[in-house]
Amino acid sequence: MENIAPQNNTEVEVATFAGGCFWCMVKPFHKYEGVLEVISGYTGGHVKNPTYEQVCSETTGHYEAVQVTFDPSVITYPEVLDIFWQSIDPTDAGGQFGDRGSSYRTAIFYHSEKQKEQAQQSKEQTQNSGPFQLPIVTPILPAQEFYPAEEYHQDYYKKNPSHYGRYFVGSGRAGFLERHWKQEDQ
Repeated sequence: MENIAPQNNTEVEVATFAGGCFWCMVKPFHKYEGVLEVISGYTGGHVKNPTYEQVCSETTGHYEAVQVTFDPSVITYPEVLDIFWQSIDPTDAGGQFGDRGSSYRTAIFYHSEKQKEQAQQSKEQTQNSGPFQLPIVTPILPAQEFYPAEEYHQDYYKKNPSHYGRYFVGSGRAGFLERHWKQEDQ
């Protein structure tokens, strides 16, 4: 999906999510009208402008994350939250699927008190009515500086579709999402 300008000259909103490997967190958002841009990057750590290698070393405190810019007159923050929940295993505190370690943990990073409240409501609703028997451990944290990842990580599923497809299935993400959400083709 190409980036488009917001409708009716409305303001755009930004959401930031950590959901394990950022390669698998871009495509789910790109499917929706009103999503203007999805950038892979790093947030939540203590090193300025970290590299992929630094983040993978588990010494910077960063999460692999995506920053989603959207037009709230077309798609709401609660709808964006639903996309996030349906793209992860929110019950896993040690990473996501085949990717283990602190940089692959899940989190919602809120940019306003309204986002914080909506994220908390969404988390409670997903726990109470969602498909998970275990407790949801995804934290809701204040947004921190977001550093875009290296260019070769951006829109990885478009640049490397074969590798992305093998990784999406091989990591266990595809099977988990199918079992829990009955989705097709993440």
